[in-house]
Amino acid sequence: MAKQKNTTLKTGLLENGREYLGPVVIAAIFAILGSVGSIIGPSQLSKITNLITAGLRTNINVTKVYQVAVTLAIIYAVGALMSYGQGYIMATVTQNFTQKLRTKIIAKINQLPLRYFDTHNEGDTLSRVTNDLDTMGQSLNQSLGNLIASVTLLIGCVVMMLLTNITLSVTAILSVLIGFGLTMLLMMRSQKYFTAQQNQLAEVSSYAEEIYAGQAVVQTTNSTATVKSHFNQLNDQLYTAVWKSQFMSGIMQPLMNFIGNFGYVMVCIVGAVMMLNGHISMGTIVAFMIYVRLFSQPLSQIAQAFSSLQTAQAAMQRVFGFLAEPDDTPDVTTTPQLTTTRGAVTFEHVKFGYNADQTIIKDFSVAAKPGQKVAIVGPTGSGKTTTVNLLMRFYDANAGTIKIDGVDIQQMSRAEVRQQFDMVLQDAWLFNDTVRNNLIYNQTGVTDEQLQQACEAVGIQHFIETLPAGLDTVLDDSVSLSAGQKQLLTIARALVRNAPMLILDEATSSVDTRTEEQLQQAMDVLMQGRTSFVIAHRLSTIKNADLILVVKDGEIIERGNHADLMAADGFYANLYNSQFTA
Repeated sequence: MAKQKNTTLKTGLLENGREYLGPVVIAAIFAILGSVGSIIGPSQLSKITNLITAGLRTNINVTKVYQVAVTLAIIYAVGALMSYGQGYIMATVTQNFTQKLRTKIIAKINQLPLRYFDTHNEGDTLSRVTNDLDTMGQSLNQSLGNLIASVTLLIGCVVMMLLTNITLSVTAILSVLIGFGLTMLLMMRSQKYFTAQQNQLAEVSSYAEEIYAGQAVVQTTNSTATVKSHFNQLNDQLYTAVWKSQFMSGIMQPLMNFIGNFGYVMVCIVGAVMMLNGHISMGTIVAFMIYVRLFSQPLSQIAQAFSSLQTAQAAMQRVFGFLAEPDDTPDVTTTPQLTTTRGAVTFEHVKFGYNADQTIIKDFSVAAKPGQKVAIVGPTGSGKTTTVNLLMRFYDANAGTIKIDGVDIQQMSRAEVRQQFDMVLQDAWLFNDTVRNNLIYNQTGVTDEQLQQACEAVGIQHFIETLPAGLDTVLDDSVSLSAGQKQLLTIARALVRNAPMLILDEATSSVDTRTEEQLQQAMDVLMQGRTSFVIAHRLSTIKNADLILVVKDGEIIERGNHADLMAADGFYANLYNSQFTA
């Protein structure tokens, strides 16, 4: 499992990071040049110290000291400019990278099969788009630049120390690297805490989103205490995971400070002994004291960068894991297979199950003629909505064929299949925009006259005229709409779109009887001349259907119009009478 995650992470980085390689290399060069001043500085200070020490015995060479000081000032100024350039480039690269990944995630959402959303928590997916990407971007921005500069500074310090004095170099390197090795071993073993932190953060975000969406249910069932208790449990788990990861991250700095101070003391002791024996000068000791500080500083920054990168890696695993999810099966063709749509739909021995162990639809066969109103009724779990999902190619049948005007929908693109249908669902979906944009959603060339005709046809023109800005009223929290008004707007939207066929899935189940009559009148207008598939629990809404399919356990057990089925006195008659018999 861990190997698979690492492979996913590496593949994702390679695929998504190639275009940023150039800017990152430039930033690395800037970081290297920015570190040059810090590396060369001690040797220049050593020269100044030695010149002053020699001058104390004779005369101080002020001109030489001035030249060295000017050189040092120029080096530091160039280093500061390079550091600014490196920071600017890295901030741009990391934010562009996260922006691109965010765009890819949104595109990926549209490529995933409906099966994925049926089996994954939406809050977890949202957490990957927000929390994980933000964490990854911040961690990369903070750590990559520092890591490059630190490695450069570390290598430069080692080289300069070895060139200056071998004995003091070995003393400094050994005293620091032993502690650094133990630190890195500790960091490698703490990766699981950073992964747990991101997973627990997703759990908390998901639960908070779920409770916010279901707040009405929480209040009406007096479940506040239960919800609070569960949230506190998740929050405690998140606290534990974050505490462990942040403790491991926070302990690095004081540990590296201790290691650096230990190396500093060892250099001072060994250097003092060597100077008393006449093996080195005071300038060499001053330079090495600074080198040790510089040597331990990048080690501390490297440890801190690895800690930050561990957080980024945990977030990356979740992001690239999502991007690695298998896409929906590709369309056989993108060429339209229908020139004109008559609306003849046939199911021929269709079988389907969401998994291999359970078959939902069993040998489903029916033929809907153009313009016919087909109602699908039956108990909960009988496969009514699944049938519609197969017709819309949200899922593909395991066996059998579904045809539109004689063309197998498997030979059509999903976009073409869905272009043939308007859908009005139980939950009316309206977004935060104007009434006009809600009605013409994803349509072009729609005139105000067409909108007015659609609104009048479904009986909401007067309601729209009462809104503050009419069609240009923004449907936000300040506009209160009833369930019936929302549903009428979605029916008007379907009328504006005017697709050849129509699917109504429990479109009146959430409204009262009076509103249902109004919706029924609007839907009758909508269904005129169209092949329509109606799923309904309220059988009063489908009495005028041309064909009623009674489905139970994934099979059609009765078929016919309302009068025929009532005369047969079978399952449908019992179902109907149970709703209307006092």
